[in-house]
Amino acid sequence: MLRVLAVDDEKPLLEELLYLLRSDPRVLSAEGASDATEALRRITRALESGPEGADGIDVVFLDIHMAGLTGLDIAKLLAGFARPPLIVFVTAHEGFAVQAFDLKAVDYVLKPVRPERLAEAVRRACDQLGRSAVQPPEPADPAGTPRTGAPTGPPGAAALSGPTVPAQRRPAPEVTVADRTADQIAVELGGVTRFVAIADIAYVEAQGDYARLHTDEGSHLVRIPLSTLEERWAARGFVRIHRRHLVALGRIDELRLDAGTTSVRVGSAELQVSRRHARQLRDLLMRQATG
Repeated sequence: MLRVLAVDDEKPLLEELLYLLRSDPRVLSAEGASDATEALRRITRALESGPEGADGIDVVFLDIHMAGLTGLDIAKLLAGFARPPLIVFVTAHEGFAVQAFDLKAVDYVLKPVRPERLAEAVRRACDQLGRSAVQPPEPADPAGTPRTGAPTGPPGAAALSGPTVPAQRRPAPEVTVADRTADQIAVELGGVTRFVAIADIAYVEAQGDYARLHTDEGSHLVRIPLSTLEERWAARGFVRIHRRHLVALGRIDELRLDAGTTSVRVGSAELQVSRRHARQLRDLLMRQATG
């Protein structure tokens, strides 16, 4: 079972996160810290105690934007220790995913936090630590009321949205992925599900364990590996041009050769083509051009 520290400088969000963590039977204890200084003080005590000590911490659930040191700063400091606690980032900002995974984060959970998404982060932490995987708590019944024996929520939660923990009051995006049909991919933003047509996607960019879908209107970050999208969408004309990029063949406007390097222009974006993919891409474009 996990010993957890949750860090967030917004008290209502910290209480909500602690409530969800304490509701999970895989979590032995969950403490909170409302700023970076308090968090570092508690983590230092844990490091001095050692992983098996009475004050040990297994996982830190860490907000990114805080006054003073950011969550990324704290993670960089912890990376210098031999046996630091695992890090799960819990943030309203999707743009730091690459930096987070470069810092060896176990997971990157977007706010508003959904219980099932947080449960997945707990599972990942258990797997990495080799802890036994106790089943996560039962969800609420269809009426929205927790099942018998479930906690009724953090202090003051009932005044905000009844007996369940509020998850809709913040506009920050949370992203999940599921294919509704073969022609669309569903992207959930702040509790609203949009269906993006695959035909509207010009290229896909790998960002750690995530992928960013680029369309003419903007981009969407989804939690799915680029290799999975490459396999799913190969029949739709998507080709791998680089370890970081998957491109819709029909959306390539120009192929450029310059001093032994190859690149393509897709709308306003210029993307590098790796040597291992350059010849195949040229052949595919030639076949497309000659019909």
